[in-house]
Amino acid sequence: MKASDLFVKALENEGVEYVFGIPGEENLDFLDSLKDSTIKLILTRHEQAAGFMAATYGRLTGKPGVCLSTLGPGATNLVTAAAYAQLGAMPMVMLTGQKPIKKSKQGRFQILDVVDMMRPITKMTRQIVNGNNIPSLVREAFRLAMEERPGAVHLELPEDVATEDVVEVLFEPNQIRRPNSDEKAVMKAVALIQSAKRPLLLIGAGANRKRTSKALLDFIEKTGIYFFNTQMGKGVIDERHPLYLGTAALSAHDYLHCALERADLIVNVGHDVIEKPPFFMESGGKKVIHVNFFTAQVDDVYFPQLNVVGDIAYSIKELSRQLKIQKHWDFDYYARIKKEVDLHIAGNADNSKFPVISQYFVSEVRKAVPEDGIVTLDNGVYKIWFARNYPAYQPNTVLLDNALATMGAGFPSAMGAKIVYPKRKVVSICGDGGFMMNSQELETAVRLGLDLVIVILNDSAYGMIKWKQAAQNLENFGLDYKNPDFVKYAESYGAKGYRVDCSENFVAVLQKCIHTKGVHLIDVPVDYSENHKVLNEELYAKTCIL
Repeated sequence: MKASDLFVKALENEGVEYVFGIPGEENLDFLDSLKDSTIKLILTRHEQAAGFMAATYGRLTGKPGVCLSTLGPGATNLVTAAAYAQLGAMPMVMLTGQKPIKKSKQGRFQILDVVDMMRPITKMTRQIVNGNNIPSLVREAFRLAMEERPGAVHLELPEDVATEDVVEVLFEPNQIRRPNSDEKAVMKAVALIQSAKRPLLLIGAGANRKRTSKALLDFIEKTGIYFFNTQMGKGVIDERHPLYLGTAALSAHDYLHCALERADLIVNVGHDVIEKPPFFMESGGKKVIHVNFFTAQVDDVYFPQLNVVGDIAYSIKELSRQLKIQKHWDFDYYARIKKEVDLHIAGNADNSKFPVISQYFVSEVRKAVPEDGIVTLDNGVYKIWFARNYPAYQPNTVLLDNALATMGAGFPSAMGAKIVYPKRKVVSICGDGGFMMNSQELETAVRLGLDLVIVILNDSAYGMIKWKQAAQNLENFGLDYKNPDFVKYAESYGAKGYRVDCSENFVAVLQKCIHTKGVHLIDVPVDYSENHKVLNEELYAKTCIL
């Protein structure tokens, strides 16, 4: 059989449902093999968007998403998506083409060393030089992509290798059980928690698994220990829980950091230093227990005193089983902080001034989106709005990136989420700058018949940077631009476009779009003047002296 046929069979063998991307001349044999397979090709308008969609598929399913590009410029367009998946711990397999390697076809035309280019931002990168090695390399790629910590891998299939005659041999995937944590480490953790006066639980992205979510809820219910989460840990526990303190939207001087400063022990579950730190450790300060699939990477701001390494769900179950409630635990301050933070978040939620302000906008989106609905966020200050003010009720219902924190990922992520969960409502919140980085995928969304809503926060500027520029008392320079008419722009692709002229109009339009089939784009003028409250030192200080 032809090597490209074997490659597709190896992907089918791994349970691949979709390949996202753009083929080129060097992928034509692979494309021909793909047309008769059970795998669906999702043709996109840019390779970067294909990579974001594949990474989101991996994030939501735990199985590697697969994306495809040709050589040279096609492969370089996958670089940002590779870093997005690698830093965000999303399993993804990238497939790229290459010119023939056994005989020159066009000199060095379009040839880059793609394998070496991908090396710093992947878990594995390999060129396939023998078609008979395809099954083992594909199996290894998928194994590594899923192995803790998950991430991106890359395989390059040269044009001449794709046409080789090969023997059909496949390696069946086998489930690998994660090792359990060491009993002595668990008992040391139990002793630290029991001896602490004000222990606090932190939930990070690595805890976003069904078994872990249940184990953590049982732990919280048994112990009564308050918890907070990182931005990428939103929704692991329903954030309506009475012991939920909030999301660490900033690294320091956020309102919940008042509670962090009173804590003498933090049980840090599923977080690592690649995601922006939710707090800074200091020598002689609070102690930290690191509970994860792997040991903590030591950093100037993160050097935990104890590592509990192994399957997180097992570790938390063992902690719950061994822990005894302590009379000296004192959570009264946390309860006061929670009340103050909840009051602040509720403030201005009914303020319908126009252009819209953050608290009102987030509150109305939360009312409109069902409990299992998914909100995807691009990168801007509105990501902090949603991290802090939008309560997530279920795991993976708020998809944001606080690792690479790249612009342009929000809209493709929404498309990926809708493909994985076609029956769930999906809303993508984008700034005008981030949306325009992959806006061409409107055509892809319409062509695929997806039902989703894109909300563009329009200030005709790179608003977050402009805000920080002003906060540093720097002159307004270099961050303003003009946008297209977003309504006409959406309609030119076959989507529905709406422009709101008052806050109440936004609420009505959003409700209508969420419950109407098709691709809908809503252009919402936004008032960023409220953003100074994101770093309100006065409120932070007021909260801390409670």
